[in-house]
Amino acid sequence: MQKVLSQRNNNQCELCQSEAPLAPFLVPASPDTTANSHVHLCAVCLKNIAAQEDCDLQHFRCLTNSMWSPTPAVQVLSYRLLHNCVPENWAQDAIDMLYLEDELLQWAQTGLALNNEPTVDVNGVKLQAGDAVTIVKDLDVKGASFTAKRGTPVRNISLSDNPLHIEGKVNGQRIVIIAAYTKKN
Repeated sequence: MQKVLSQRNNNQCELCQSEAPLAPFLVPASPDTTANSHVHLCAVCLKNIAAQEDCDLQHFRCLTNSMWSPTPAVQVLSYRLLHNCVPENWAQDAIDMLYLEDELLQWAQTGLALNNEPTVDVNGVKLQAGDAVTIVKDLDVKGASFTAKRGTPVRNISLSDNPLHIEGKVNGQRIVIIAAYTKKN
């Protein structure tokens, strides 16, 4: 397996492209145990993955490049790590750009503990159903022909299954809003 991984990534860490000594890492909740479910990582990336909450978020800025890898295991690991880096603005922006096929998205979400996390605004304040918030960033509304402008109030929000999102009415339409782009009133 070490040989297959080394050939796949030219002896570079598949997250940060470091040429330090590498070790195979089995992405948790993988569908199999072949090289397709492993990522070749340096010691710094492995240490930060193990640290979770105490990880070096600046080191993981490399995820904005690794998320575009053609290797499914790298895409899945990047997705999960980006979610751990939220509410960093760069991480949320990367998540917004990242697209995974349905099968990969299911694999990626299997390893996230999304339902145990509270929904929080840009300042880390916990949001609850019925709260009023203000949008802090202009947001293009997908499927509609308008932009939710910065400063727009949204009253009586609803929480969604995903703690990163809330729902509310803007311009008379019920839309999904990224909670990190709102501020509780």
